[in-house]
Amino acid sequence: MKDVEPPLTPELLLQAYQVGIFPMSEGRNDPEVFWVDPKMRGVFPLDGFRISRSLAKTMRRGHFTVTADAAFQDVVRGCADRDETWINDTIFALYAALFARGHAHSIEVWENGNLVGGVYGVTIGAAFFGESMFSKAKDASKVALAYLVDRLRIGGFQLFDTQFLTPHLASLGAVEIPRAAFQKQLAEAVTSDASFAAQGAIPTAQDVIQRNAQTS
Repeated sequence: MKDVEPPLTPELLLQAYQVGIFPMSEGRNDPEVFWVDPKMRGVFPLDGFRISRSLAKTMRRGHFTVTADAAFQDVVRGCADRDETWINDTIFALYAALFARGHAHSIEVWENGNLVGGVYGVTIGAAFFGESMFSKAKDASKVALAYLVDRLRIGGFQLFDTQFLTPHLASLGAVEIPRAAFQKQLAEAVTSDASFAAQGAIPTAQDVIQRNAQTS
C-alpha cells in the first residue's frame, strides 16, 4: 500500500522548522513542494552583522522609510518577482497563514511611497528563520537586514537562520556551520523566549547604526 503524505499545513510547516528543515519548490509554476536539510547551514551571528560606512551613509540620508509587518504579502511577492523563484502558490499561502498566526514577520523598505525592498521570515521561540529578501533600489535589502538584526537583538532572539550562505550574506557577516552545530543552536533557540514586537516603534537610522557599532 502506497504511503500517503500528510497535507502541507501551517502547523506541519512549524514542526518542520523546529527540526531544521524547510520547504522549497522548483519554480513558481511547479505545484510540488520538497523539504531541504542542508549539510552546511548559513546563519547570521546576531553580533556579527556589519553596517559598512557606505551603508551607514545611505541610512543617514533618510530617503528610505522602514516599517515592520506593514506589507508582509507584498514583501513575499517582491521576493518571488524574479526569473527563478522557489516560491510557488502553495508556499505563498502557507507563509501568509503563518503571518496571520503571528509566526511570520517582515521588514519593509519604502522610497517615495513605493515598496523597494524587504525581508521576511518565520519565528519560533528565539529563532528567526530568514526566508528571502528583495531589493528594487540600491542597498534597500541591506537596510532591511540592518533593521531586522537590530529588532532581533532587542527582542532577545538567539538564532538567525539564513538557510544557505551566499557571497552577499557572507559580506555582511553571515557564516556557515555544520548541520550538527546548527541543530544544537536550534534546539536551544526554539525552546527559549523572544519577541519580534518587543522593539515597538521603528527606531531612527542613527539609533540602529549606533547599536550596531556597539555590538559588532
